Amino acid sequence: MRVAIAIFAAVTGLAGSGAARADIYGLVDANGGIHLSDRAQHAGYRLILREPVASPTAGKRGSPSRAPLSAAARPFHSEVLRASREQGVDPALLHAVITAESAYDPGAVSPKGARGLMQIMPATAQRYGVAPAQLASTSTNLRVGARYLADLLRLFEGDLPLAIAAYNAGEQAVVQHGRQIPPYAETQAYVPRVLNSYKILKRVR
Repeated sequence: MRVAIAIFAAVTGLAGSGAARADIYGLVDANGGIHLSDRAQHAGYRLILREPVASPTAGKRGSPSRAPLSAAARPFHSEVLRASREQGVDPALLHAVITAESAYDPGAVSPKGARGLMQIMPATAQRYGVAPAQLASTSTNLRVGARYLADLLRLFEGDLPLAIAAYNAGEQAVVQHGRQIPPYAETQAYVPRVLNSYKILKRVR
């Protein structure tokens, strides 16, 4: 079984297990093996996903609901929907990537220079004939991000975890590591975070 599939199965299993803390911890061992748990087994484990724990009063009359927002209720949904239709990418997946990349901040700029809602690198934009300055446009940023994600899905033959890993680390990193999720701490945490967000969005829309 591919490492990517193992991560997905482990994360979705833990997220739906009813664990009291609803957190997921991970460890990549010296051989590149991935270990996930709903608790830190020892000091080497790192928190890679924190899920909200329902309030004891949630669902009671007069108590606020903690249900996650559907894709349609999230910011910039009309622009996301337009980009998803143009590129054939699930809008819920675009929302999941946006959530992880910028938390819906259109003015976000990373220390490495990635820009906007989908944190597009200038070099990636130029690949599609878009000038870096144009990434300040929300619609352009979304269009480039959706196109890049669509290209990654085609490159990795629909393997969603690998496409997500490539969005974070670059497609060359995934290819160079045997078409598996690269052993980078950031990417190892990023993939299950996006997958979990995507799973929630698919459930609530």
